[in-house]
Amino acid sequence: MTETNPGAASAKDNSASTGSTGSTCGEWPLYEVFVRGKRGLNHVHVGSLHAADDQMAVHHARDVYTRRNEGVSIWVVRASDITASSPDEKDPMFAPSGDKVYRHPTFYDIPADVPHM
Repeated sequence: MTETNPGAASAKDNSASTGSTGSTCGEWPLYEVFVRGKRGLNHVHVGSLHAADDQMAVHHARDVYTRRNEGVSIWVVRASDITASSPDEKDPMFAPSGDKVYRHPTFYDIPADVPHM
């Protein structure tokens, strides 16, 4: 008895169109890309891309996001490895810093002979 698998035909069609690896971009993990510019001191999120592994992600990020030699450093991070707070939780998350008066410059007395303050 022959079993038919409706997904088998489409998988064969997909492997022919994606090259010799048989992988589709949908199977590759999503990476977030951060680039540090020549004049910048910090890395800035510039976009996302799919890649098979970390090294491929770095190479693709270089090709896509630094084509005009504007970057000096690239970070790629799997999107699944990023943990972020929710904007809905901003009050409970950041409210505890409000009672730490030593973090505010108004807490300190600045002497009159200190320039540019």
